[in-house]
Amino acid sequence: MGRILFEPLALFLSPFAVYALYLLVRARYPLEVEHWTRGRVSIMTLLGLAAAVLGLVAVNAFAPRGRGVYVPAHVENGILVPGRIE
Repeated sequence: MGRILFEPLALFLSPFAVYALYLLVRARYPLEVEHWTRGRVSIMTLLGLAAAVLGLVAVNAFAPRGRGVYVPAHVENGILVPGRIE
């Protein structure tokens, strides 16, 4: 469950982290409000949303599929047989 939430969140926050690193490399304090203007934050938000959406599309496009047929759990001779992919 954590992976489902962590991957898009990490992709969304990556532009903000890159900008903070850029400010550190330029020897500026990244927590000053003057560096985080509305325009810059808006652009980073759009870039983060695009990265998250593209990341989810890429994961879906390259996900393994067609590896067999799912056989649900059932009872054979009084014994519960767990579900499996055949």
